[in-house]
Amino acid sequence: MLQRRLGMNSIKSRQRVADHGEVFTPAWMVEAMLDLVKSETERVDSRFLEPACGDGNFLVQILRRKLAAVEIKYGKSEFERRHYSLLALMCLYGIELLTDNIAECRANLLAIFAEYLNLAPSDDLYRAAFYVLSQNLVHGDARTMRTDDALPITFAEWGYLGKGRFQRREFRLDVLTGASAYSQEGDLFANLGKHEIFTPIKTYPPMTVGELAALAPEVIK
Repeated sequence: MLQRRLGMNSIKSRQRVADHGEVFTPAWMVEAMLDLVKSETERVDSRFLEPACGDGNFLVQILRRKLAAVEIKYGKSEFERRHYSLLALMCLYGIELLTDNIAECRANLLAIFAEYLNLAPSDDLYRAAFYVLSQNLVHGDARTMRTDDALPITFAEWGYLGKGRFQRREFRLDVLTGASAYSQEGDLFANLGKHEIFTPIKTYPPMTVGELAALAPEVIK
C-alpha cells in the first residue's frame, strides 16, 4: 500500500499530466539524484525543500537516510533518538499544488517517522510530528510562492536547543529566494551581511514536544 502511495507509478492519470505536468520520478532515479549530495542527505540537520513534492518520493527517501544517521549517532539514548528524529523531520520542506498529493506526502512522511520510533497516534511525539508536517509541507504554488488561499508561503526554521526544546523562526519564501540576487558580484547589497537583509517575520519562544503536540488538530487525538 505504501509503495503505491509513494508514486511507484510515474503517472496517475493522463488528464493530470495534461493539466499539471504531473509525472513522478522513479525510485531508482530518486536514489541516484540523492547520491549526488549523499553527505547532506545523511546529515540530520541539513535542510531540503522540494518545490513540487508530489506524494513525497524524494522527501521520504531523504527522511529514511536521516533517520539512519540518527540511529548511528543517537541510537543509544532513547531521549536523544526521539528528539533528533523530530529534528530530522523538521528539516524537510515541500510545496505541492494538488490537494491529494500534499495530503499523501504528509501521511507518507508521518508513517515513516512513526514506524521508526514505534509511535501510536496518541503519542505526543506523533502529534508533534503531525503539526510540524502541517507547517513544513505547504499546499500552494512554488511558482507564485503563494498558498492555495493566495497568502505568501512562509516556512518555519526549526532548531534543536537541546534538553528537549526546539526553537522556531518563520521566514517568507519570496524573501529567502531573493538571497541569490543579493549575493551576486557587483550587486549593490553584495557586501551586506545576510542578517541585515533576511530577518524572520516571527520568532517563537522555545517549545517542547508536548507544547508542539498541543498545537496539532483535534482530529488526530
